[in-house]
Amino acid sequence: MKTMSPPDAPLTVSDSLQASSTRRAARNAAAIASARIISSGSLFAWQLMLGRLLGDQAFGVYGTISGLIGIAAPLTAFGISAILIRETARHPELAGRYQASALLVQTLFALAAYLALNGAAAALGYSAVIQGFAAIAAISLFIDLPGNLAFDLLLAQEKMVTTSSVEIIHVIARVGFGALALASGFGLLGVYAVTILAGTGRSLLLWTLAHRAGIRLQFPLDRALTARLLRDASPLALAAVLNMSYAYVDRLLTASILTEADAGHLTAAFVIVYGVIDLLSTTILIALYPLMSRAYTPGGENALFRLVVDKLAFFTLMIGVPMVAIFAFYADAIALPLFGADFAPSAGILRALIAYAAAAMIANVYAQALIVQNRQRITVTWRAVGFAIKLALSAALLPLIGVVGAALASLAAEIVVLTALARAFGGGGAVQWARVFRLAAAGLTACALMAALAALPLLGMIAGGTAYLGALFALRILQPDDWDLLYRLAAALPGGALIRRIWQRDTAVS
Repeated sequence: MKTMSPPDAPLTVSDSLQASSTRRAARNAAAIASARIISSGSLFAWQLMLGRLLGDQAFGVYGTISGLIGIAAPLTAFGISAILIRETARHPELAGRYQASALLVQTLFALAAYLALNGAAAALGYSAVIQGFAAIAAISLFIDLPGNLAFDLLLAQEKMVTTSSVEIIHVIARVGFGALALASGFGLLGVYAVTILAGTGRSLLLWTLAHRAGIRLQFPLDRALTARLLRDASPLALAAVLNMSYAYVDRLLTASILTEADAGHLTAAFVIVYGVIDLLSTTILIALYPLMSRAYTPGGENALFRLVVDKLAFFTLMIGVPMVAIFAFYADAIALPLFGADFAPSAGILRALIAYAAAAMIANVYAQALIVQNRQRITVTWRAVGFAIKLALSAALLPLIGVVGAALASLAAEIVVLTALARAFGGGGAVQWARVFRLAAAGLTACALMAALAALPLLGMIAGGTAYLGALFALRILQPDDWDLLYRLAAALPGGALIRRIWQRDTAVS
């Protein structure tokens, strides 16, 4: 019979190891979160700065090239990152062999991606300006490759503080020197030159740190290991290329079918939309992913897990309602101060894209839940269907109604994907239509007030948001168990201790 240790017994080796692992995990999570916040914020500000300094046409060139590289980059990576981290974390003695195999394989894929990118730029009929800058910008595929490889190997050794520090330095250098190049009159050429130089510095620094950490290239090449690496990474590569194609296809078609200025207006609208999604959805879901993973038991009933996912989806809908209303009435007041008068057409695009953002945020909840259940193939399948819908609708609508057609194509495709993922997940019970209708009533209340104050954007946003919050309480849309879950989720997020000091609720928090 196993005996219990007394409360005042000294810590065992396993206790100390567990405490050490917990502290290390907390430190690593904090480093990654800090790097993500700083990097995302800096890059968002950089996009706004680029739009203002370049103007709509040059920004359209930049957005189109970003789309081409966005699709080529996962082809270069070929899904090897996750496999590399997993295998070298389990077998650190093989890190040098994996490093050699990945370096060779990814270099070959980078060459294929570079040729495919430039071929696509020519096939889509882009201007000589886009084709020339694409050829220059795509050099980053080769420059970033050794840095990304070293980054993954350092992550496998749990050196998240080191890698996060390098990423912060890289982003700050890229943005700072890029702004200096623009201010000096070098235009897009200066932007891409700085990007290549900053990427070179990042790769050299990360490769040096990996070398100091004891990681050495080991030759001759292990053919069996290389074949296994390719086999395991192939599904991830397909999913990554598909996801990026889904994200960028409308911008690539806009520059091909319409004009570079139209592509600039669409790119500006997407910068705002992706900023909203990153702030209100992506960051929160990343923070909640470990919690959701622990709540799920393979083969179990998992009623609580399903209930939590359904509630997260409802909370996201609750955030999306006023978000859509604000952009519907005040898109001009948001887009013009951020990007300038050249981007006035972006406001109309934003009105459609913000509805896409709301649908995407809810779809992301179900997509993450399916990953927790190890059913990510469903997400990949429906993203493929969504890509086909988005491609067909964009090609059909762009010549008929202009660039807003791309936004409507994105919205239609995302609604199909959301519906499919929600049905695939199933959920913890029937939809509570009464609560949905009450939520709609709260949204209409906010809309009525915003419409009345359409000429006063700031006042309208504040008044409409206050009215919406008041209606949420008055109509009792949130139930006691909703508040309990929100309290637990708030406590689980970074800064949860501060939140608990301000918001005190008689709810147990583990």
